[in-house]
Amino acid sequence: MDIIKNKEEYDALLAGNPSVFVDFYADWCGPCKMAGPVLEEISKDYPDIKFVKVNVDDNPEIAQQYGVMSIPTMIAFKNGEQTATSLGFKPREELEAVVKAAQ
Repeated sequence: MDIIKNKEEYDALLAGNPSVFVDFYADWCGPCKMAGPVLEEISKDYPDIKFVKVNVDDNPEIAQQYGVMSIPTMIAFKNGEQTATSLGFKPREELEAVVKAAQ
């Protein structure tokens, strides 16, 4: 999973990819660390979806754009439109349901 470095990179990614799954996280967040490996595994099963991570400490403007108030927050996008959201750590099956919303 790629880590988004700035808003310009993020905006270009959404505009250039029909299916995107974004994991809003922070390095200090325990549940985020638990979700990371699960998302890595899921991403292998969905090569048509672009999986990325956005560090909310490094990119607060992106987090604010979507009203991210707690982490991890995961958002699926289809053609630039938000299609599903998941808050907090969830088991693989629940996360996969959100991922499928990006297809």
